Amino acid sequence: MLARLVSERDPKTIAVDISYTHAFSDGLSAGEWEQLSRALPPGYLARVVRPERLPLDYQAIRAPGMMPVYRRMMEIVWAIIDTAFSNQVITPGKTTTDDVVWWMRQRVNDLGLGTWFHTDVDVQRRGQDLSAAEMVVIQRGDVLHCDFGITALGLNTDTQHMGYVLRDGEQDVPQGLNRALLNSNRLQDMLLTEMRPGRTGNQVLSSALSAMRAQGINGTIYTHPIGDRGHGAGPLIGLWDHQEGVPGRGDVPLLPSTWFSIELQATTPVPEWGGQAVRSAQEEDAELGADGAMRWILRRQTAFHIVR
Repeated sequence: MLARLVSERDPKTIAVDISYTHAFSDGLSAGEWEQLSRALPPGYLARVVRPERLPLDYQAIRAPGMMPVYRRMMEIVWAIIDTAFSNQVITPGKTTTDDVVWWMRQRVNDLGLGTWFHTDVDVQRRGQDLSAAEMVVIQRGDVLHCDFGITALGLNTDTQHMGYVLRDGEQDVPQGLNRALLNSNRLQDMLLTEMRPGRTGNQVLSSALSAMRAQGINGTIYTHPIGDRGHGAGPLIGLWDHQEGVPGRGDVPLLPSTWFSIELQATTPVPEWGGQAVRSAQEEDAELGADGAMRWILRRQTAFHIVR
């Protein structure tokens, strides 16, 4: 049947879903390829092409009707984080990072939603390195960070926010910590400025990092497409361990009507912590619109969530 159909249509090219670089363009199994090769009429095998961008771009582009649903999902994400990083959930000196994680997961479950990765909550503390700690009792003066994503109606979110636990007598976040958050906000601005249709992920990365260094910010960029999958189809803009660019996956151009998780971090010495460096890691979902302009799907964090 396939041979007859191909002979009748006589296509100039026959596209197959095979790629060495992009999993989104590599759906044809080895067995299916062997069967296809044998079934094609004589001479037609030479017409087979592998248009990697076709399935990649098709899966990257977001339909306009998805946006209201996705924005509502982002509102839910923000509300869950805002409550998790508050006195409603955290009692300093008693609550652990695992307690916060499982409160967030329970809240997602109560709402009838899902997650595509396990929620993470971690702590930075003056005078201590807690980066390898699996579970920490949250204390006053701690800087909090979460990595959190939900799944609903076939869509996925990805968000990282920062929080702070006030010390006794403090009324607000120390200025040095606010400066750390401001630096990651500035890096977000630099990145979004460089994200334009037609530019590859590697070009965007290189330009944004150059702007970052010119401003004296110490940071890294590891931004990815999002939507139908948490790490979606489209161009990578850096990986945490590949700031020089990502061959292949970073060479894909940006398209209008696509979504990205703007994921990055800036590390800043904090005077109130004796010059200890604090990592402000942020992630917020954004849209490269049909008009070619970058915009936040909901908004971005510009102030710490505060535990009083």
